[in-house]
Amino acid sequence: MMRKGFAYRGRSLEELQQMSLTELAELFSAEGRRKLQRLNDQDKQFIEKVKLSKKPVKTHLRDMIILPFMVGKMILVHDGRSFQQVNVIEEMIDHRLGEYVLTRKKVSHSAPGIGATRSSASLSVK
Repeated sequence: MMRKGFAYRGRSLEELQQMSLTELAELFSAEGRRKLQRLNDQDKQFIEKVKLSKKPVKTHLRDMIILPFMVGKMILVHDGRSFQQVNVIEEMIDHRLGEYVLTRKKVSHSAPGIGATRSSASLSVK
């Protein structure tokens, strides 16, 4: 079975990459539109850095919307402790960078300690 080309709301990736931010905002969800209308200086600097850079770009901006020109780039997103690698693909457009980097580690409990039996639960705390 052949995979059809990528389309976001009926537009190909090449068409999306040619659009300005205001034209993109009209296609995005309400959340994405609001974010693009309220870009601060940090967001604008990050956008320029990603456009110009060939190397992976480090960022703490977990709330940044993934834009079409970011497709194919590698972005290192901070998870609170270290930078995690995110390879941007077409399906990520209009999502946030932080969605793809978990901030909490999965808890895996080991075997119970000494005295951790069912009978020890009924003992007094004293």
